[in-house]
Amino acid sequence: MAELNAGGGAGHGKHEKKRAKKLSTRVDMTPLVDLAFLLLTFFVLTATFNKPKVMDLNFPYDKEDANDVKSEVRNGITLIASGNDKLYYYSGGLDKDPKLTEISYKADGLRKLLLERNAEVVSQIKALGEKAQKTKMADTTFKREVVKIQSFPDALVVLIKNDDKAVYKNIIDIVDELNITKVGRFVVVDELDPKEKLMLEQIKTNP
Repeated sequence: MAELNAGGGAGHGKHEKKRAKKLSTRVDMTPLVDLAFLLLTFFVLTATFNKPKVMDLNFPYDKEDANDVKSEVRNGITLIASGNDKLYYYSGGLDKDPKLTEISYKADGLRKLLLERNAEVVSQIKALGEKAQKTKMADTTFKREVVKIQSFPDALVVLIKNDDKAVYKNIIDIVDELNITKVGRFVVVDELDPKEKLMLEQIKTNP
């Protein structure tokens, strides 16, 4: 707090002129220091720190038994990344002589395809999100329920492959699109089947 100290200066003689009192000012900084610490504590407790940019990966809900017989994939596609940002896909297994088709990484390309093939899962997760907001569902519970939906037999399964000309960015772009379109089951394989290599050569030669 500010303090004013009065000094001398008043005349003692009868005919002496009266002088104005000299005042000295001293400011107490203690309250300001306390206020600074209070503000610092407030901002530290309420500030939101930058979250690290990570890629969310969904893992299987239940641990699979090694003795279980694998069921046939009902809804699956294979993506093949190549050089010059080229991307190709085919549906089903190689035993059914699939047709390799070129597709772009843009929203009207890969994302549109994934949304169409995974429409049921996307719809259920959207409904779950609305329910979570109304019931104030915990984040851990919400993520667990999402994994359950993505593990349904009819949910989309994506196999990601690449040739020796593809770059790491291509795989990251694909996985980003899978996360956006709520595809929870996908596998990355860095080796092409001989039949896939032949299909890739043919489509590049005769686009």
